Amino acid sequence: MAEPLTLYKLIILYMLEKVDFPLTNAQISGFVLDKGYTTYFHLQQAISELIDSKLIDVSTVRNSSYYKITPAGKQTLSYFEDQISDGIKDDITAFFQENVIQMREELSAVADYYASDVEGYQVRCTLKRDDFSLVDLTIAVPTKEAASAVCVNWKEKSQDIYENLIEFLL
Repeated sequence: MAEPLTLYKLIILYMLEKVDFPLTNAQISGFVLDKGYTTYFHLQQAISELIDSKLIDVSTVRNSSYYKITPAGKQTLSYFEDQISDGIKDDITAFFQENVIQMREELSAVADYYASDVEGYQVRCTLKRDDFSLVDLTIAVPTKEAASAVCVNWKEKSQDIYENLIEFLL
């Protein structure tokens, strides 16, 4: 049996290997903590060590961290996957079956902002389906508060905006 921290790392690698899109810290934490496998602190320690050892990559967009398994992570998992119990693997499979559509939708609409070189802020909004870009829009707004509001609203309204844009332009 693997040491607890090693097992948490293997669970994370196994989760990331089973999906073809990045997982957020909240998605990984939600599964691991809901199942009671470990504490938030130990989970974050495992994630940090996986990043440090380059077994997973992280990218951050507006306070959300997105994780992907690296080739080295896949190789490591292949050596030690048998240390994850069938029960845990079944829990992960069930979790993805229940949540994969919602998880993909969370990742499909992304917005971030940055200070403009000229004035105000630029907000970049993207909407993707799988790896295909449906919308990639950058708009200027006057204040940081407006930029933040656009980012929040893009998550909720991007599908409607896309449909209206298509309807308007066709």
